[in-house]
Amino acid sequence: MSRNSLIGSLLCICLISLIPSVGATQTPVIKSMMAALRAGIEALGAPTVQGGDLYFGNTKVSADAVDAVVKRLGGAASLFVKSGDQYVRVATSLKKEDGTSAVGTIMDPKNPALAKLNNGEAYYGDATIFGETYDSGYVPIKDASGAVIGAYFVGNPK
Repeated sequence: MSRNSLIGSLLCICLISLIPSVGATQTPVIKSMMAALRAGIEALGAPTVQGGDLYFGNTKVSADAVDAVVKRLGGAASLFVKSGDQYVRVATSLKKEDGTSAVGTIMDPKNPALAKLNNGEAYYGDATIFGETYDSGYVPIKDASGAVIGAYFVGNPK
């Protein structure tokens, strides 16, 4: 094998080995954002749904809970309550295309996180939200019986 072929082969191997890590670099960031969001909210108490509202302990969730994480770490965050087969945003830093708060909007039925959440599993990967692609993380919120009653979301626009 010639020297140029050897160098070319080594460069290809190096580039190929780097490609998966480039796409995966956001996952640790997203997971740390998720940990911060959950720690702040779960410290309030056990999650419950009361009349369509999401509570942790005696505290009804509000935008303040997600805003604190977004101000500290950047990105976006939301809390959803499960209503039938849908997840409704009850606290969020996201804005709709018209610039108004996305509170009250539902998770897109095409969101790849939906099936995972319904199975009680977390989802980390891409998600399109209001026309923008995010590196995202979704984790189910479960009540004391283990039933999924909502979801956490964190993400960074791509």
